[in-house]
Amino acid sequence: MLGAGQFIPGFEDHLLGLKAGENRSFDIKFPDNYPAAMLAGKDATFAVSAKTVEAPGPVELNDEFAKSLGLETLVKLRDAIKDRITREHTAASRQKLKRALLDQLDERHKFEPPPSLVEQEFATVWSQIENDLKQRNRTFTEEGTTEEKAREEYRAIAERRVRLGLVIAEIGEKNNIRVTDEQLRAAITEQVRQFPGQERQIFEYYQKNPNALAALRAPLFEDKVVDFLIELAEVTEKPVSRDELFKEDEA
Repeated sequence: MLGAGQFIPGFEDHLLGLKAGENRSFDIKFPDNYPAAMLAGKDATFAVSAKTVEAPGPVELNDEFAKSLGLETLVKLRDAIKDRITREHTAASRQKLKRALLDQLDERHKFEPPPSLVEQEFATVWSQIENDLKQRNRTFTEEGTTEEKAREEYRAIAERRVRLGLVIAEIGEKNNIRVTDEQLRAAITEQVRQFPGQERQIFEYYQKNPNALAALRAPLFEDKVVDFLIELAEVTEKPVSRDELFKEDEA
C-alpha cells in the first residue's frame, strides 16, 4: 500500500500521481544498510506498470472479510492481529532496552577509537545521508542545518558506532559468545525468503562472498552480546502508552 513506507527510501515518491495503465521508470540507490547485502549500496532502475489504482473503502468485519485475508473466521483474524501487535510491541520494547544498554556502554567506555575505522564508518554513514537527501530532493538548509554541522554530527555517530563495536567485540570474546553455523544458516534462509524465485542466486552469493556473511553475522553477534548483558542487568518494567513506545528517540 502506497504510504506504508514498506519500500526503500524514495521509491514511493516516484509513484505519486501514477494512473492506471501508466508506465514509469526511475533510478534509485539501495541503502548501504539494506538487509540483502548483495543489493546494499547498489544503483537500480525500476520499471513500474500500474494495472489498477485502488483506495480503501468501508469494510464489514465478519467471517467473510476474514476469509478474504486467508483466515477462516473473524475470531482467528482478531487473534492474528493481537499476535502481530504483541510481537510489534515486544520488538519495540527490546529496541528501547537495547538502546538504553548501548547508551550505558558508551558512557562507561570513553576512548579514542582507531581513526581508520572511524573514517571508514563515517564514509558509509555520510554516503547514506547524501543519498537520502538526493532521493528526497532536499538540502541541508531545508533540513534545518548546514553541511558542516551535519558532518560533525555524523562523525560523532561514526565514532560511537566504532567504539561500541569494539566494546561489544571485547565482551563477546571474553565471554566466549559465538554465532553458530545454525544461526547463520537461519539468517541466510530469512534473506532468501525475501527474494522468491531467486533462492539459488542468493545462496550462491553468500557462499562466494565472505564480506556478505560477515554483514549477516555482525548483528547476530551484537544481539547475543546484548542478551548476555541483559541477563546480568537489573531490568525494571514500566507501563507506557503506545505513542511513547513507538516514539523515535531524538538522539
